[in-house]
Amino acid sequence: MSILKNKYGTLADGRDVYEYTLTNGNVTAQVINYGGIITKLITKDKNGIDTDVILGRANLDEYLDNDGYLNAAIGRFANRIAKCKFDINGTTYTVGQNDGNNSLHGGVTGFDKKLWDVEEIESENAIVLSYTAADGEEGFPGKLDVKIKYSVTAQNGLKLEYWAVSDKDTVCNLTNHAYFNMNGYKGGKIYDHMLQMNSHFFTPNTDECMPTGEVLSVKGTPFDFTTEKAMGEGMKSDYPQVKMFGGFDHNFVLDGFGLRKVLTVKGDKTGITMEMITNQPGVQIYTANMLKSANKGDYENGMHEGFCLETQVFPDCVNFSHFPTALLKKGEEYCHITEYRFV
Repeated sequence: MSILKNKYGTLADGRDVYEYTLTNGNVTAQVINYGGIITKLITKDKNGIDTDVILGRANLDEYLDNDGYLNAAIGRFANRIAKCKFDINGTTYTVGQNDGNNSLHGGVTGFDKKLWDVEEIESENAIVLSYTAADGEEGFPGKLDVKIKYSVTAQNGLKLEYWAVSDKDTVCNLTNHAYFNMNGYKGGKIYDHMLQMNSHFFTPNTDECMPTGEVLSVKGTPFDFTTEKAMGEGMKSDYPQVKMFGGFDHNFVLDGFGLRKVLTVKGDKTGITMEMITNQPGVQIYTANMLKSANKGDYENGMHEGFCLETQVFPDCVNFSHFPTALLKKGEEYCHITEYRFV
């Protein structure tokens, strides 16, 4: 099928932003080249009704002030870096501070705020966004050439493939910050969503939502989704790590290695079921604990009305040698694959 391209708006500097529509007839994704933002993700519910399963905003102006990073591409480093500092080869780098004393999602002006170049690949029902981050941008070393491929697959998935190459040793940890609701973006609280996840460990947080460095078993905790259960069972718990944040905002350690299916989530009202396939070691599950401004124009979403599945290397891994590494050596290729597949 052909890729539809429509003007979405214009930035203050006069550059136009476009929205691209990818579809296979069963699943439709719409993506804008500002921030790599997914504006819609539509699949069919149990009655065959088209349902948009991600939250969002009404127009470009609202995405320009995208509190909560709704559905945006995140980089150069997803999640948090403590005290905005890390070392590579004996050199200390200081990166953009935008989260208390820390750096979050790439710093002050991350990839979510960039206008990306676009290549259309009709034969693959895909677009490829590209951006080059300058050496020193947000304090990170190395000129980083980044590509993100968005494709709607024959298996009824939205597949995201990330590649990056640097001309210096650097760190790279990319993701997308989509907010899902399997009952549709007007579906209300996510408490009765059923989740099963292949994860036997998680990394607890400090009160700044920063990893303590511990890796704990999920057994006997609200973090145990090794067998299917309602998300709300954990989100409403008095367990200190949950109560501190009003829900989940934690990195789950994913079982296994390489490209594999790691979780299944089902909407209780629509019957829409989504599997997630990834090659990443962790996923940050965020249950929209502080969401207060998502509005697609006909419905305003609030707290706990969406959840994020941010596949990535562990947060602040640059400061913990026992965590998987985000180090990207000069000339080596970063490769991250995540697919959200509807079954």
